[in-house]
Amino acid sequence: MSYQYIHIEDPDTLTLNQADDLTCASDEVVIDVAYAGINRADVLQRMGFYPPPEDASPVMGLEVSGTVRTAGASSGFSPGERVCALVHGGGYATQARAKAACTLRVPQTIDMKVAACLPEAFLTVWYNVVVRAGLKDGETLLVHGGTSGIGNVAVQLGKAMNCRVIATAGSSDKCQLLSDIGTDIALNYNEAPLTEQCAQHDVLGHVDVVLDMVGGDFEQFNLECLAVDGRIACIGLMRGGQATIDLTQLLMKRATLTGSTLRRLTHEEKARCFREVDEQLMPLVENGHMRPLMDKIFDLKDALAAQTYMSSGAHAGKLLLSCA
Repeated sequence: MSYQYIHIEDPDTLTLNQADDLTCASDEVVIDVAYAGINRADVLQRMGFYPPPEDASPVMGLEVSGTVRTAGASSGFSPGERVCALVHGGGYATQARAKAACTLRVPQTIDMKVAACLPEAFLTVWYNVVVRAGLKDGETLLVHGGTSGIGNVAVQLGKAMNCRVIATAGSSDKCQLLSDIGTDIALNYNEAPLTEQCAQHDVLGHVDVVLDMVGGDFEQFNLECLAVDGRIACIGLMRGGQATIDLTQLLMKRATLTGSTLRRLTHEEKARCFREVDEQLMPLVENGHMRPLMDKIFDLKDALAAQTYMSSGAHAGKLLLSCA
């Protein structure tokens, strides 16, 4: 028996290849993939800018939903169970291998498409916004890229924590979508300078936590938005990896600037966060208080078209590959 996966021939060519069925260790599961989430890390990997760790699969894809095909002896799972998982590469395939500790059971009430949107976004948002930046109930949260797969989850988590949520996007339609999911203030960064818009809404100097996936020239703006003891969690560099900031403001505000990538976390760190996500966030999905936005679903063979669409910036919500 064999399964199919997407192979990177070169940055402009992806092929659908075959390999023998996957096997797993005792603490792992093999999943028959229904849907795979698409992330910017996948695009960077295809372009050669984000090589996977040595112990990771060279196949793109960091999150999947599906059913357990094979369960390791100590995994705690059984064949046929509905799951979603954060995978160590290998998600762009009809089969994927995952650590049991990074696999969540999916209730029948949650669609498998929704489930595929959860692992990367939920873990990223929880780890950076709550664990690292320490967002507390009732604080003010600023989210850049609010309609992205990660951004919209951060917005919804902030509202679930009774926070005042401000989010940025690049069009009036995306700002309306942000308002529809509960954003208190939606800012169109292509409409007017963000500093001017924030001054009108009394945002400057009042933000407790910033989730920043753009970097570059946004960092000084982030710092101006921060309240005393404010925290910036940087998770992406879409506007570049170099920034000039006023360190005087950093000192006077007792500000914290932190950054991370999920791929640098140990399996133990991911497992701990996954337990917290299962306990704290999955119930919010079940009861309808959090529901990730989805944009489009592409066939597995059309992975390059899906990534090209992501790179265009036109999407609002998660992009998925249908792998079944």
